[in-house]
Amino acid sequence: MKYIKASRRRTGIAAAVVVPIVLGTIFSSQITVLAQAVNRDLTVSHLNAIINWYRDCSTKVQSVGLPSDLVYQQTSQNMAQEAVRLAFQSAKASAQLVDAADKGAATGSVSAGNSSGGSATQSNFAEMLAKVNARIQTDQTQLDAVIKQLASAPSSKRQALQSQRDATQAELDLDKATQDALQKMSAFVTSTSDSAAGGLAGTISELERTVPEVNQDTNNQKSAAPRAAAVPAPAKASGLIGRAELLYDEVRSIRDIDGLLKETDAVRATATSLRQPLRDAISSTLADGRKLADEPLPADRTQAAAVDDNIRVLTDRFKKIANAMLPLSQELLILDQSKANLNNWRQSIISEAKSTFRGIVASLLTILLALGLLWGLSEVWRRWTFRFVHDLRRRRQFLLLRRVVVGFLIGVVLILGVVSDFTSIATFAGFATAGIVVGLQAVLLSVAAYFFVIGRYGIRVGDRVSVAGVTGDVIDVGLVRFYLMELAGTDINLAPTGRIVVFSNSVLFQATTPLFKQIPGTDYTWHELVLQLVSGADYKSVNDKIEPAVKAVYERYREEFERQHRVIEARLELQLPTPTLQTKLQLADAGLELLVRYPAELRKAGEMDEEVTRGVLDVLARDANVKNAVTGSPKIRAAVRV
Repeated sequence: MKYIKASRRRTGIAAAVVVPIVLGTIFSSQITVLAQAVNRDLTVSHLNAIINWYRDCSTKVQSVGLPSDLVYQQTSQNMAQEAVRLAFQSAKASAQLVDAADKGAATGSVSAGNSSGGSATQSNFAEMLAKVNARIQTDQTQLDAVIKQLASAPSSKRQALQSQRDATQAELDLDKATQDALQKMSAFVTSTSDSAAGGLAGTISELERTVPEVNQDTNNQKSAAPRAAAVPAPAKASGLIGRAELLYDEVRSIRDIDGLLKETDAVRATATSLRQPLRDAISSTLADGRKLADEPLPADRTQAAAVDDNIRVLTDRFKKIANAMLPLSQELLILDQSKANLNNWRQSIISEAKSTFRGIVASLLTILLALGLLWGLSEVWRRWTFRFVHDLRRRRQFLLLRRVVVGFLIGVVLILGVVSDFTSIATFAGFATAGIVVGLQAVLLSVAAYFFVIGRYGIRVGDRVSVAGVTGDVIDVGLVRFYLMELAGTDINLAPTGRIVVFSNSVLFQATTPLFKQIPGTDYTWHELVLQLVSGADYKSVNDKIEPAVKAVYERYREEFERQHRVIEARLELQLPTPTLQTKLQLADAGLELLVRYPAELRKAGEMDEEVTRGVLDVLARDANVKNAVTGSPKIRAAVRV
């Protein structure tokens, strides 16, 4: 009996020792598994990444006008919301695992503090601080007693009491220094524990507040989806500019979707990294469970209870890890579905972009074909003008009309081919026209005057004109201005000055600036030979000798004058007197004058005047009567200044 009782006592002692050790070992292994299964930094990083991904799914890819875009976009947003919700669900479960591991570590360190020295927890610091405070109080009491004894002690004991006082004071100083260090350390541990109290769970809560719409009611989200799908898509672009903008938007959307696909892969890789330790922890837990199940049930009740506790611990651990792992697995499925939806969306936009590109190519070919036809029409017009219009002035007018008509048609083709919204361009054109009329009124007036310049009695290249006191030959007539080669000299001898004078066509509308030019088809002017006669001279004899000399010069140019005269009559459809030599006498301020008026070609007036001068001088040299009848030197002047 004594042996049995002793054996039972030893068995009970062994059970009391072994069971706590086993439970502690299992509990410690559970803490280690839970701590290793959760990566705090990776969890927070994953939440940040999936929140950014969710926002990009909602705003990054813009609709390009396809009806399917709304469906793909709504599906992508719904999947992104579900993935974020599952990510937070897993993160919260992981935070519970971390909290359980932290609490288990704190409990294990307190229970094992007697055997292993424990750790510097907040309770340990409080306990140590209490002991130090008690020692300080004791030391202070002893120090006061020694000081009191020292005041009345005899000389023989004073040395010993002073030594005791110094030792007690040193011990008291050491305890106070220890107290100060423990207080600082305790305050630090308290603040650290307070901040760690939020820990991973607090960070998750703060991140969850940044996406409040994720936790909205699912029914509200479903009811909002049809309203979003009912939004009408923008009209299909028809012009070249509109199609180019649409193609740019489609290419940009494809690029955005590619970026979103890369971002989805990155989020999925992070989720896979988070799930792998949890899967390993699940596998480890299942292996421990099978190992316990394979072992025979112990006969001792204490050991059987310990086995039951182990099974309950493993079951609780399995549930906690599964609560963190299953949402991650579901999140991975959602990410795969979202990636497939994005790929389908991308393929849809690629197909539409190809169609848009083909439309742009077709529009370009149509515009080029129309421009080619206009170029052919312009070329035919030019050739027919050179073939059938022989008058240079009319040919120039036809060629100018050709440029205006072809330019207008080219503008119409480009506008019809490039512009897609004619309402806005009509409004813009109205405002632009008003601004042009106000700002370019002088230019527009010159353009309007151009059609008078090229009219029937207008000016053309080669004409000699006089405007604003400037005489010159026309060298070019433009749409806005005309150019003169300035002539200067005496009335009858004009020569180029080397300068070009530019006049605006609008000078025709200025009443104070008249423009003088030759009648179209003529190229001659009138000159006058003037001889001052002596009083009482035989003017008839002088006239009979001078007139033949001038007429001889005129006869060499008569045919050209008559031809130009016929041109004038045909152009004006009037009967006009033929330009011929005219002689008359007139009374001037200086006395009696003999005046011989004759036509002179503009380009050969100098030569003709020189011939007339030589002929008159020959008459004066041969006939003394004529010479005596003339006083002073003969003069040649312009009858009309051109």
